[in-house]
Amino acid sequence: MTCKLTYTAQIKWRIRILWGVIIALLIFIVVVGETGGDSRMMTPLAELMSRILVFGGLIAAGAGIHRSKKLLRNRLLLREQQLRERDERNQYLHRMSGDWVMDAMLILLYGATMTASLYNMDAFHMACGLLFAALALKVGAYLLCAKNIF
Repeated sequence: MTCKLTYTAQIKWRIRILWGVIIALLIFIVVVGETGGDSRMMTPLAELMSRILVFGGLIAAGAGIHRSKKLLRNRLLLREQQLRERDERNQYLHRMSGDWVMDAMLILLYGATMTASLYNMDAFHMACGLLFAALALKVGAYLLCAKNIF
């Protein structure tokens, strides 16, 4: 038995999840501060990536919360967004570009890259390379399917 949520309920769950992401990133910042990531050995790329991933994640989650709350206040915007998300073509493109499995992989690589950038440069370079490769595959597959080259 599956439970279908209304679109408004889905948006409310997104807001809760995004607040969870913000809390998790803040906890991550505190843990790294307490354990003292090895900043003496950080390459400039690792330093830049750690800042982009941590603070970019906080900004993206905050923007997502703001956008979602704006949708909940305006029924017309909510309806437009619902139509956009439930469009069969968009759902097809998402499925063909890896669906939720690739999304989960990108999130895991995001976390691994963020953590490795603070502790181990060899692991960081590997995780960063995998993150960029997975992102390129996702975007490439999406664009390839969008252009109907198949």
